[in-house]
Amino acid sequence: MNPSRLALLSCALTLPTLLGSAAIAQRVMPAAVAPDAKVAALRDAALNDDVAWDIVEGITTEIGPRPDGSDAEVRARTWAVAKLKSLGFRNVRIEPYDLHNVWERGAETAEVVAPYPQKLRLTALGNSGATPAAGLTAPVVYFETINDLMLAPAGSLAGKIAFVSNAMQPTQDGSGYGTNGLARFLGPNLAAKKGAVALVIRSIGTDHGRGPHTGTTNFEAGVAPIPAAALSVADAENLERMLKRDKPVTLHLTLTPHFIGTRPSGNVVAEVQGTDPSAGIITIGGHLDSWDLGTGAIDDGAGFAITTAAAKRLMEAGKHRRTIRVVWFGDEETGGFGGIAYAKAHAGERHALAAESDSGADNVWRFNTHFPDAAKPVADRLAVALAPIGVVRGHETVHGGTDVEPTLALGASGIDLNQSALRYFDWHHTPEDTLDRIDPVQLRQNVAAWTAMLAVVADAPEPLLDVNPQK
Repeated sequence: MNPSRLALLSCALTLPTLLGSAAIAQRVMPAAVAPDAKVAALRDAALNDDVAWDIVEGITTEIGPRPDGSDAEVRARTWAVAKLKSLGFRNVRIEPYDLHNVWERGAETAEVVAPYPQKLRLTALGNSGATPAAGLTAPVVYFETINDLMLAPAGSLAGKIAFVSNAMQPTQDGSGYGTNGLARFLGPNLAAKKGAVALVIRSIGTDHGRGPHTGTTNFEAGVAPIPAAALSVADAENLERMLKRDKPVTLHLTLTPHFIGTRPSGNVVAEVQGTDPSAGIITIGGHLDSWDLGTGAIDDGAGFAITTAAAKRLMEAGKHRRTIRVVWFGDEETGGFGGIAYAKAHAGERHALAAESDSGADNVWRFNTHFPDAAKPVADRLAVALAPIGVVRGHETVHGGTDVEPTLALGASGIDLNQSALRYFDWHHTPEDTLDRIDPVQLRQNVAAWTAMLAVVADAPEPLLDVNPQK
């Protein structure tokens, strides 16, 4: 039998089997969509936007870091109201709520006592417990991953400092944060339950510098908070090398954070009023608060600057069917209470769509949607509008983000405009979160992506309200 006939017979024998098992993925041609010239014009004009830079430059220069419950956060809300009014938005106001158990950083130092004495750079995690004022000294127990800490026997860490050194790698979608972040999110609580007197982790970041990454952690009811801190990546790597020399390592740690009770907070809200109240509200924005180490440029000054600049472009383009509501959420970093407060305050309103920007300012590269079936054509139009600026259509679950998740739960449709995270976690929650980390050209591409998205959804004739909200 000649080889070509053998190949044909092989195909004849295997293809039905493959078809019967549905092993061959079926590709479906998307609907043909004529580009919308008005949307394209708005998108392309936004590539020259200066409003977003003006906002993020202003907030970082004139206010700086904006920790939750701080006087700086109060000043930031006042600044935000003035800025939004000056940009021409309507119904600008602060919607107040209270933050309970506000946490403040204190002194934070660490040094190896033996066998290789030297100082280390670290920062306390939000909600960390405190050492005595003079600090504590204890031997270090090394865990390469959070899973290794989970396997430690109960009580085995009594009188010891646990050290988790899992290493995060850069990815475009930032997916390593969720996996490696468990060392920060849950590690201190776990170490406390196993008897540790303190926990230090390798910072949840992709850099190799000496700027530590902070971030919040939480303890279960009934678990007394222990001192918990993140070492800079470089210092964590150094400590790991010491421990691999098979000599006992002793660390002296001083952390003196404390809770200061209830403080006022609030969401800053502004609107571009629509013409059809029955079509629902589009809620967009980012969070006004930031950690105290940097100036909150990429997290999340860029986010509320991008979304505000895009909304302003829609406002200047004329009337639109849906109201666009811009929200600068008051608390995201320490529990997402701004998003919760917004959803409670507006639970009786018709929310058509909710989306936020909170991953820095590098290029948007992908979008994902969560629409009811009747609104599927909107996603097709978005794909056509966003493709010219390098944004591809994804098929991932829409997460929304901490600020808008409570609104999505009310039934709003969702859109994620995913930014490249290849650089973001080099500076996330560090002293390096400063204005110079923002590339103005990439910032403008973000504004263009958000402008195109808003131009499509603000006037979409399809219903965007989700009859089966995400759980």
